[in-house]
Amino acid sequence: MATMDVIVERLVSVWRIPSVRQNFPWLFLLISFVGSFLKHQELVPQSYFSSSKNLVNVYFVKLSWGWTLLLLTPFVLISSSFSSSASYLVRRLSSLVVATFVWYVCTGAFLHIEDIWGTCSESRTSLVATKGFTSKATCRQAGFHWQGFDISGHSFILTYSSLLIMEETSPMAFLRTAGLPALYRTALNLLYVALNLIVMTWVWMFFCTSVYFHDPMDKILGTGCGLLGWYLTYRCWYLRRFSPGLPLQPQLKEQKQHA
Repeated sequence: MATMDVIVERLVSVWRIPSVRQNFPWLFLLISFVGSFLKHQELVPQSYFSSSKNLVNVYFVKLSWGWTLLLLTPFVLISSSFSSSASYLVRRLSSLVVATFVWYVCTGAFLHIEDIWGTCSESRTSLVATKGFTSKATCRQAGFHWQGFDISGHSFILTYSSLLIMEETSPMAFLRTAGLPALYRTALNLLYVALNLIVMTWVWMFFCTSVYFHDPMDKILGTGCGLLGWYLTYRCWYLRRFSPGLPLQPQLKEQKQHA
């Protein structure tokens, strides 16, 4: 597993660069603005990823929250089990519950807003509303087109999932040298690499969403909601006493070791 250790070491080194962690959230806004401009100017040619039926979108992005939890939950369980405090494990798992609540509320709100502010018409270009349909689901089932305020759920979830993974995998900076049993070390290494691959996939698909789909305001609002969900938890609430708290930070661990 020497090769895996090298890969993990390089990934950890990248995430420990202060400018990477500080600027990673802003990357999504930058991509959203630049991608919207490129889409408006039609500067990006059509490709495999310009179809919503591409396999990455169908089997990964549409199930992105499931993939995020599938990989992040065992990582949190294993990495937190080595803490001397049982409450730390509970707090870290509760952060995933909070994240799931944020995901559920935001995606539900997006659908509700689209239903409230949308109308059903016979085609994308038709300005005449088809009466009798008050939701996107019933309109599409009847073979019509729903025109509404479609906040980009993809922009939201890809942003939010990536930032959640960034925060919850930060303990790997010291776990890789913590002298863990071989089995646990191997499991953490595999999960950590898989989570980083998922983040790369989310960033790529976020770019594809920005240059191929949605109106600019829909994407910016979706991205903003993802950033806001992350900021209000990890940069505001989790700094307070009565909260899930932050993952164990490398600098804090190092300070304890030298105390």
